[in-house]
Amino acid sequence: MSATHRPNPEINLPLHVANLVCVRAGKAMPFTRDEMSAIDKAPIAAPVAVNFMGLTTDEQADRKHHGGPLKAVHQLPTATYEKINTEFDLKVRIGTLGENLTTEAVNGLPEMDESNVCIGDVYQYGGQYGDDKINGEGSVQLRIVQPRRPCYKINDQIGQFTKVPNIAAWVSKQGISGWYFQVVRDGIINADLPVYLIERPYPFATLETLWQLSNSKEKFDAEVIEPWLAIECLEASWKKVLNKKMKKSSVQ
Repeated sequence: MSATHRPNPEINLPLHVANLVCVRAGKAMPFTRDEMSAIDKAPIAAPVAVNFMGLTTDEQADRKHHGGPLKAVHQLPTATYEKINTEFDLKVRIGTLGENLTTEAVNGLPEMDESNVCIGDVYQYGGQYGDDKINGEGSVQLRIVQPRRPCYKINDQIGQFTKVPNIAAWVSKQGISGWYFQVVRDGIINADLPVYLIERPYPFATLETLWQLSNSKEKFDAEVIEPWLAIECLEASWKKVLNKKMKKSSVQ
């Protein structure tokens, strides 16, 4: 079975999938090319408010390409660092690449990564689970709306300390750049909170598959692409990319 048709098994929700082990925010600082950047994120010790624009203590220097309601919060699997460090023989530390949230799997489940999170997934950070219900008062709810597109700032961030080729292109090809959340419900977030998957409307729509479709040199039948175009919350630029991947003969 091709990766573009790999099924995502049905699961019973809500499901405690992880614990939040670190929350990070950054301040805009002088960066490379005479620019400012807040890509370097430091752990936050105290609880922090989250609204539709993200963590209230987090900054983005380039508001045109970073931040905003459809890039409010960024999560990146720690495995991305392991893969980069192994591939390029580096020691890039967690938090270097701009992520706000770091989680750790629980109950024998796999770590949250691009192979098992989906566009449209809603995760709740905080609250208590019992009797098949979650008491989520004060907790934050976040929806995955797009992967992160690696940009030259990843190259510059790592390249400040090493002479490495185009890491951003490699990360993009691997599809391991994490994802952006839209804030569904404002609240307070801090480390050590449980993370619950509470909605999965599009179980076929893993980020891994989205990257494979987007990076492919092939064209696909409408039956492969159209379900993605019907995902209301998928950020528009990704739909534009996918639409170009559909065979012309399949377009009505």
